[in-house]
Amino acid sequence: MFLPRSPRPVLTASAAVLALLLTGCSQSDGGDSDKEPAIGEVPTLLESRNLTFPIASYMPDARQLAVLDEAQDVLTDQCMQRYGFRYQLRRKPGPVTRDYNRRYGLSDPAEAARYGYDNPQLVRTERPPQPVLGPNEELVLHGLQVDPSLPVPMSQEEAEKSDVATTVVGGQKVPAGGCGREAALKLLAPTKDTVDYMFVQGFSTDSYARSRKDSRVVKAFKSWSACMKERGYTVDNPMDPPPGINDSNRNSPQAISTAKQDIDCKKQTNLVGTWYTVETAYQKRLIEQNAETLDRAKRQLDERMKLAASLIAGS
Repeated sequence: MFLPRSPRPVLTASAAVLALLLTGCSQSDGGDSDKEPAIGEVPTLLESRNLTFPIASYMPDARQLAVLDEAQDVLTDQCMQRYGFRYQLRRKPGPVTRDYNRRYGLSDPAEAARYGYDNPQLVRTERPPQPVLGPNEELVLHGLQVDPSLPVPMSQEEAEKSDVATTVVGGQKVPAGGCGREAALKLLAPTKDTVDYMFVQGFSTDSYARSRKDSRVVKAFKSWSACMKERGYTVDNPMDPPPGINDSNRNSPQAISTAKQDIDCKKQTNLVGTWYTVETAYQKRLIEQNAETLDRAKRQLDERMKLAASLIAGS
């Protein structure tokens, strides 16, 4: 995991920025990590939108991430008020998208028939433009711009005992990374033993990557590709549309016709059922090998969500 050391950026609860928090964890794959896990009977599946994964109970879902974003903004505002400022960019939870709708490529017949390869579930949530900040307000929100190699505190517990990368505004100490970082640490990494969300997310990423290389999934890919070739399409990756379909024509009549064939071949070869079963097996193995850490992560997530709900209710 890449860990920017500069305390300057404002952190958010999104997966990309949660990587800023902790680095002390490492995944344990055990001695059998290179062996393909047993999978048992493979169910017949097509649509992936309602699939459930073993690792999901240890991770915040899309709705919870939106709540964490809003709660983090509340904490940022509380911090800013200590210096006589207000934080105006509070986010509100938007529509919850289906997390696994296209985990294995296009798999919804209704969407294929209506949208082709376009994805109606992609919702871009844009925050309003940030108002121009005065020098002190900027400093309080973002903190000092310092040498990115500085070992800034990675938990609120550590931050309260450290003066690294701090500064003073109006006679009060501004924490490393300003109010943005303080809010993130209070909510997402209050103590040194906090399990980083990206550590848990890593299991989902790892199981997906391993499943793509698994011999049973590779065989399903080849079967799907052969099915598509019989219908006039040369394509090897079920995650991508065939050549000739791009961002400019993803929902054209041609794309819709091709998408229907894609769906039919996935159904005929049971690609989704095979891939899901294999990925689930990898996740179960990782969970067994890291049970203690993941149980702690789940307890901390429950505590985090309670804190977020109380912050939003009291704001």
